[in-house]
Amino acid sequence: MARRERKARPPRPPRTLERQLVTPEGVPLNLRLGSAGSRAGAFLIDAIIMLAVLIGASLLILALVNGSPGSASSLYGVVWLLGFFLLRNFYFVLFEAGRRAATPGKRLMKLRVVSRSGARLTGSAVMARNLMREIEVFLPLFFLVFAFAEGMATAWTATLALGWALILLFLPVFNRDRLRAGDLIAGTWVVEREVRKLGEDLLIQTAHEKDMARIAPFTAAELDAYGAFELQRLEDVLRRNDRADLFAVASAIRRKLDRSDEGADLAFLEAYYAALRHHLERKLLFGQRKRDKYHQIGANS
Repeated sequence: MARRERKARPPRPPRTLERQLVTPEGVPLNLRLGSAGSRAGAFLIDAIIMLAVLIGASLLILALVNGSPGSASSLYGVVWLLGFFLLRNFYFVLFEAGRRAATPGKRLMKLRVVSRSGARLTGSAVMARNLMREIEVFLPLFFLVFAFAEGMATAWTATLALGWALILLFLPVFNRDRLRAGDLIAGTWVVEREVRKLGEDLLIQTAHEKDMARIAPFTAAELDAYGAFELQRLEDVLRRNDRADLFAVASAIRRKLDRSDEGADLAFLEAYYAALRHHLERKLLFGQRKRDKYHQIGANS
């Protein structure tokens, strides 16, 4: 009897960190998720910074009480309890809600937080993803510390708290999008951020002079089509310098402005970036700040 041949299973697609984000313009942008190692390194750096702040505050108290540690013991308790509460709840929120959308640790590891929907990262999303850290890390940690300190910990409660912490701590390793519980709730990604200087070195590239010369000047109406938010997104596209992203974004802007400029997409986007930035900065001098393409200057919003 002939041996039945086993059907070969199709190979599984490789797990990649590349993702595609669709902007409000409908333009797909290619992003790379931050690895588990880089995210852990960023958190460690931020934890060291917070610890350094608390130690610095303790040393300041010691200097103010003229070397009398006994009289400052209660102040140390206040600094460490209240200071650690404020730091762990507001340190991450304040930095990630800023323009860079990254804490110092994430900036050193070349990471930033973005919305998975492609829209602007909102304050509520930043708050949600960081408040979940209380449940993921600090709550089981405090439970273990105080339980052992008061002698209330048993093998069962210690195992339960440790298992809870480990499951949530290693959650990004076991899902394809490297999402923490906070990322799942807030709808965010932590992505890699390529560092490349975008100032005069980017805008004055002699290799694009011929293509730049073919582009007709932009009118005020064309420059009013976008605001500061879109300028920042365009800046990110120019930093990455990905050919597919440049083509997609340049095509979307040309369609919106109803232009048919010839030449390279990079040259067109650089010219529009420079003109839009100058246009927005000039309006800002007169107290007119256009936040995004939907914002009407002068409207009560």
